[in-house]
Amino acid sequence: MVVVFEAYAGLARRVLAGPARLGRTRLVAVDGPSGAGKTVFAARLADALAGATPEATRPPVVHTDDLLDGWDDQLTFWERLEEQVLTPVRAERPGAYRRYSWVRRRFLPTPVPVPVAPVLIVEGVSAARTAAVASLTLAVFVTAPQPLRLDRAVARDGPAILPELRRWHVTERAHFAADGTEARADLVVEGAPVLPHAAERYYCRRG
Repeated sequence: MVVVFEAYAGLARRVLAGPARLGRTRLVAVDGPSGAGKTVFAARLADALAGATPEATRPPVVHTDDLLDGWDDQLTFWERLEEQVLTPVRAERPGAYRRYSWVRRRFLPTPVPVPVAPVLIVEGVSAARTAAVASLTLAVFVTAPQPLRLDRAVARDGPAILPELRRWHVTERAHFAADGTEARADLVVEGAPVLPHAAERYYCRRG
């Protein structure tokens, strides 16, 4: 496997030079299995995009985990994302969604605004699914070895989630196989590179 380190700044310029397909917004989907490093990648790309625009404005980042109605909504949340976020932004109107509390196990009452911006990043499992392709400027697939992904998730959320997490991994594997997400992605990122590098500035692309 060939891996290449590339700068987030260069990727930000690539996104801004790409076509806007969600109204006037460039939609970036950061997909991949649980624990691969999607959230970190999305945050660092958002920081790079803020530094690449004259306004120094950080693009909104929507995490699909915030839209799930619990563990059983792993892949069926999409209509909620489309209705509350993508459709308004496509029409050049602000979107808003209610964030799910995994502690209280319900959606919180205060809406989270999603402004119309040059770039919108959607991060989470199935974010780059086939249904999103026509609206995407860039599809990213972040991956990492399964044992490491499991360890990361347990370190973050505790061992009590293991039964649900194992079921989640089975479902996401089946989804990615059926959807062909990784093969269709514009960019495949190694979420656990072993070579030393300045991780805030560079990501590891699989060639």
